[in-house]
Amino acid sequence: MASNTFSAAFVRTSDGWSGAEVDLGHAEIVDDLGDTVMETLGLSGDELALLCVEVEDEWFAIARYRGEDEPRVFLSDVHAVASDNLGELFAEFAGVAPDKENNGLGVRPAGDFELLNDLGVSSDELIELSMEEGMLPADILSVIAERLSFADELDRLR
Repeated sequence: MASNTFSAAFVRTSDGWSGAEVDLGHAEIVDDLGDTVMETLGLSGDELALLCVEVEDEWFAIARYRGEDEPRVFLSDVHAVASDNLGELFAEFAGVAPDKENNGLGVRPAGDFELLNDLGVSSDELIELSMEEGMLPADILSVIAERLSFADELDRLR
């Protein structure tokens, strides 16, 4: 199933955030996601990088990479990713199994709810944004990007 996917990676530098669109079409395993981010941004190690992915009006994910730290991920809705290969990768990254039957249980965020705490978006806010009725993934990522001060870079890449 082909879906309309937007993915971009952002690195925090001394001058603020810098971003680039990322092609995740060839990612087959979770490690491929981080490798693509590192390669696209030309990272050398200790920089803080965020990968933001939105799939149509279905779901979004944010992955956090920093040097030798274990990568962390937040997935907005486990139920929405089941029919999407990239979504299944993110579900695996988040340590959950997609619900292939989607029993109508509503939105179910997964992963590391605290991955943006130190950047100014609390776990409660992240969950609340993900579950807010009528908010599209693109809108939620825009709100988060605004809070983290890379909204201009996100808009430039969209």
